[in-house]
Amino acid sequence: MSVLSIAKEPAALAVRDLRAEDRAGWEPLWRGYLDFYGAVVADDVTDLTFRRLLDPAEDMFCIVAEQGGDLIGIVQCVLHRSTWTAAPYCYLQDLFVLPDARDRGAGRALIEAVYARADQVGAARVYWLTHETNATARVLYDAVAVRSGFIQYRRG
Repeated sequence: MSVLSIAKEPAALAVRDLRAEDRAGWEPLWRGYLDFYGAVVADDVTDLTFRRLLDPAEDMFCIVAEQGGDLIGIVQCVLHRSTWTAAPYCYLQDLFVLPDARDRGAGRALIEAVYARADQVGAARVYWLTHETNATARVLYDAVAVRSGFIQYRRG
């Protein structure tokens, strides 16, 4: 008698807006993003950020990737005015997918969800930054966007 092994199919990937009850799943993703870039954000700023992302009066939003009931990725964006267009721009500020959940299409799905939201609000542009050493993410970014050639400068 032989035993037949049946591989279990992975749970479907879903992208949706952040909800208040997502705090416990959102925060480890936020912390993972900050850790990746070696950044430290005070707890009160994290609390404020979460509240802003949920507030419809804010020009910010967060979309999450969920699989099997767990949050595996986040993308956080800021809508802002531009001196170059009447329509707003959408700045994709933070994108993070759990390391063990990568290569499942979550990053691409999150970016596509941002594109859809930007279209919905009439944004003239979606743009983002990444560190030049972020080679893995840059493979995806090169597939879904055009590199502008601009170099960022900042104070502080």
